[in-house]
Amino acid sequence: QPQLAESGGGFAQPGGSLRLSCAASGFTLTHYVVGWLRQAPGKEREGISCISGSDDTTHYADSVRGRFTISRDNAKNTVYLQMNNLEPEDTAVYYCARKKYGSLAWDYFGQGTQVTVSS
Repeated sequence: QPQLAESGGGFAQPGGSLRLSCAASGFTLTHYVVGWLRQAPGKEREGISCISGSDDTTHYADSVRGRFTISRDNAKNTVYLQMNNLEPEDTAVYYCARKKYGSLAWDYFGQGTQVTVSS
């Protein structure tokens, strides 16, 4: 059974940084696209970044481009999201998810980790 487990959420001040981790088990990262999505209170869940397992191609939403960096460590079967210059608008529950190449739908999600940015 594929599983994804996020960690690294917490509190940060505006302008601060956090690094989220997504540990995958039950499947190999290099065979899938893994992404980060977030859901703020009262808002729909939005995809913010993803990375291809085959060639490290990355994508970012406009709202995080230049501030967030996605990466992966195949040896640890883990994907990371380095978040810099955090803004209060980044406050949300962050989820990692996977999907097959060419698919529009994410098929497995982690349980989520809360990120709160506040002064």
